[in-house]
Amino acid sequence: MLIVMENNASEKDIEIVVRKIEALGFTARPIPGSNRTAIGVVGNRGYVDDTQFLNLESVRQVIHVTRPYKLSSREFHPEDTVVHVGKAAIGGKSFTTIAGPCAVESEKQIFSIAGFLLEQGVPLLRGGAYKPRTSPYSFQGLEENGLKLLARVREETGLRIVTEAVDIVSIDTVAEYTDVIQIGARNMQNFPLLRKAGKSGKPVLLKRGISATLEELLLSAEYILNEGNGNVILCERGVRTFDNHSRNTLDLAAVPVLKEASHLPVIVDPSHASGNRKRIPPLSRAAVAVGADGIIVEVHPQPDEALSDGPQSMDFDGFKNMLQELKKIADSVERPVFSTNE
Repeated sequence: MLIVMENNASEKDIEIVVRKIEALGFTARPIPGSNRTAIGVVGNRGYVDDTQFLNLESVRQVIHVTRPYKLSSREFHPEDTVVHVGKAAIGGKSFTTIAGPCAVESEKQIFSIAGFLLEQGVPLLRGGAYKPRTSPYSFQGLEENGLKLLARVREETGLRIVTEAVDIVSIDTVAEYTDVIQIGARNMQNFPLLRKAGKSGKPVLLKRGISATLEELLLSAEYILNEGNGNVILCERGVRTFDNHSRNTLDLAAVPVLKEASHLPVIVDPSHASGNRKRIPPLSRAAVAVGADGIIVEVHPQPDEALSDGPQSMDFDGFKNMLQELKKIADSVERPVFSTNE
């Protein structure tokens, strides 16, 4: 349930409503808006009589949220959420790029990539320190040493860091070093991990599971939001289907559907969707056109020698050329590509 306050409602008026909600045994979530404040009611498992709120002079209307996900629904929060990370804003008027290697491999590798991205005006560097791999014999990441390298990159370049937390044991360490905590597709429904990510206070990039419905994705986001962390970024990265023409099938229709149902920003991961670097540019162009708020792409100075996901990693020239293409499309739909160089 969402209680919408009058434009002139005072802090005292809002507090009266909050206390009334809490007296009923529910949780109140004030949501300041550009014109008025709304207060979300969380914790009710059935219909709540709204007359007790409508009788208050400061209350404009009561909206019953019909979605199973509450905090992530647009009914609950009509205005778009914008997640600010450093100079970048994900979900705002611009299109944001996140790029970097699948895994941090060495000081030379990560600083080479960081320098290149800095030249291109890319604001956010992705890089895995803990790598959940399908095979136990594959490269598992540099762990905390990788995080320390990423922290040095941020200190020396100003790039903000996006890296994955894979379990509740390492998430506190990840949160100490990173700017955005990524929750991968395998962990989309790891509910203890989602709760810990919500409590971290850091923005969370939540990837859709390979077999997850959009409702399940939004319910997973609900676990993070319910911890009081409103900075959640949804990521469509392809789902498993009956065909094998690509690593996964990128569900581009998910982008407008999610943006209709939810206020959270939505980005696309064409690298994991395709599994093939040649297909990343057309999928990225489509992501811009369909209304995504950004992309997250794997970039490596020598993809064929990468320790993880080389076939789906772009080299420097390929990424640079693609970025120029994206800028043309983004300008045409009035969503310019954000650049730290401008």
